[in-house]
Amino acid sequence: MAEAEQIPVMFYMHAGSGNHGCEAIAGSTCRMLYERWQKEHPQDNLGRGYMAPLIVTNCAAEDLQYSLGGIRDAGQCMITEERHIAAHKAAHVAYYLWRKLTGDQESFQRYRFQPAEAFLRMQAHQNAMWKKPLAVSIGGDNYCYPEMVHDLALADHMFRRKKYDTVLMGCSIEPDSLKNPELLSDLQGFRRIIARESITFEALLSAGIPHSQLALYPDPAFLLRTEKRPLPEGFIEGDTVGINLSPMVQRSEKIPGVTMESYRMLIRHILKATDYRIALIPHVVWPGNDDRQPLHKLFEEFSESGRIIEIPDHEAEELKGFIARCRLFIGARTHATIAAYSSCVPTLVLGYSVKSRGIATDLFGTDENYVLPVQKLENPQELSLRFDWLDQHQNEIRSHLIQMMPEYTARARGNADALEESVN
Repeated sequence: MAEAEQIPVMFYMHAGSGNHGCEAIAGSTCRMLYERWQKEHPQDNLGRGYMAPLIVTNCAAEDLQYSLGGIRDAGQCMITEERHIAAHKAAHVAYYLWRKLTGDQESFQRYRFQPAEAFLRMQAHQNAMWKKPLAVSIGGDNYCYPEMVHDLALADHMFRRKKYDTVLMGCSIEPDSLKNPELLSDLQGFRRIIARESITFEALLSAGIPHSQLALYPDPAFLLRTEKRPLPEGFIEGDTVGINLSPMVQRSEKIPGVTMESYRMLIRHILKATDYRIALIPHVVWPGNDDRQPLHKLFEEFSESGRIIEIPDHEAEELKGFIARCRLFIGARTHATIAAYSSCVPTLVLGYSVKSRGIATDLFGTDENYVLPVQKLENPQELSLRFDWLDQHQNEIRSHLIQMMPEYTARARGNADALEESVN
């Protein structure tokens, strides 16, 4: 677009960079948009005419602690934090009474996003070229959780009432959930929906969302940069199995304790049957949903082997740097596995939703042997058996990823195309 036609972008539903998947999506998208601008405006090598996207975040402190802080300092994004009504008792009571008396359910969302509205008014006052931004819901995982649908719909409706065009980017949605009238109505209100895998795309078509409203591009996190920090003692590049486990996947298990026992059996099996080292790699570090907690329990149980390493918390790009130097990867967090796939590391996913099945199917033509749904995990030995298959087929899997990943990651840049098309 010509400079005079620039439409600013506002990303909302960003949960914060303590989830390094959120960090990877937001950071990769901001860099992708800026690189597109640079390509179209080579004379503006300092980016002075660039309208950096605004990230409306649940936790600015997290974002500034990790890579989004540097991206902001480089002028490639702006950051403002939502208001947290639960943290302000008087406001919470007042808004609750107002909603009770009037039925105005969107009032909580107006309170939540008031800082973003104020920030945008300031930008419009300071920059005569600033227009009402495209509002992009960036939390594509959110629609995998039925308990979130109502608040998501309220936020989307609020922005639409304020005459924002809305886009849903990088989404995965369970096909059966599209039977929910509230969810389907909300989805119909988006100007564009960008699915990140084909199962979601086909399900949206089948649910009546017109093809003209849809796009299919890989998750922007496939474009995440790789930052290689020094390896810790005991981590042998190319001879280490990366392992990720999350409380989220544990909560999805049908048999209590089966996930943890499966990981214990897997580690015993690797230590007994192979010479591989093991690196325990977290990808979300939120209180109450912190990968480091179950991973540390595993470390304590097997530390005497001398072959198991704990990787501490790092930025998303640095975590990818560790994952990229693994021989094989076993992961529960979607974006930890995306870091592995995009680094051409053979990967087994312990999944709990359509996102893992859809991404694996797009990469390999099937999710069989590549995804083990935790809901179907009954025999604790099954994870070890799946690992053996991955180990035995690692060379052909790696060759396949090396061959197809350049084109696949290039297609992820289509997210920027879809955003541009949404404002034309």
